[in-house]
Amino acid sequence: MARTWIEISRILLFIIFFTSLPKSWALKFDLEAHPANQHRRTERCIRNFVGKDTLVVVTSIVDGHQGDGQNVFIQIKDAVGNIHGKAKDVVGESRLAFTSAVDAAFDVCFENTLTTNQNSGHPTRHIELDIDIGADAKDWSAVQAAEKLKPVETELRRIEEMVGEIVSEMEYLRTREQKLRDTNESTNERVKYFAFATIAMLIGLGTWQVFYLRAYFRSKHLI
Repeated sequence: MARTWIEISRILLFIIFFTSLPKSWALKFDLEAHPANQHRRTERCIRNFVGKDTLVVVTSIVDGHQGDGQNVFIQIKDAVGNIHGKAKDVVGESRLAFTSAVDAAFDVCFENTLTTNQNSGHPTRHIELDIDIGADAKDWSAVQAAEKLKPVETELRRIEEMVGEIVSEMEYLRTREQKLRDTNESTNERVKYFAFATIAMLIGLGTWQVFYLRAYFRSKHLI
């Protein structure tokens, strides 16, 4: 009995530790401006994966000011081809939110184009990107105020949702592993049948060659 409680305590500690890790992350980089008539693609994309029916909030902070000869364009698209949001001439803080329709990777793409002929150096825009996924994307202050929850209750709600997301992700991985295993077994069956058919064909071809050569040699009175 004591050992069982120790195992349960370890599992609970692991869940609390895992849920305390942030699922949002920040990225900072400089985006160089290119002429708008340049043929090659100059956009920079950051890719992430998200499950179905998951809330995603993309927050970007772009320095500079409008009219400085640079135009930053942001577009969010997934691997299926859906466009989840776009914004032109972005300056300062910009926030785009969407709920994923399928289990797929999505790209947050930035492109900086020159609106004037600038010959001085290589103008750039500094960009800071934050992506919040799932429970971290919710405004828990608004939830707490709307439902009149205590801080502890709000934190428990957040942990509950994060644990639910972990369970859903594990279920998705299990389903994906099952599909891969089924595909592997089906491929092995096809390879086996193909090998049997090849062996049968070679045996038949060899037998035919033996009878054909025997008949040929007899017709020439060689045997």
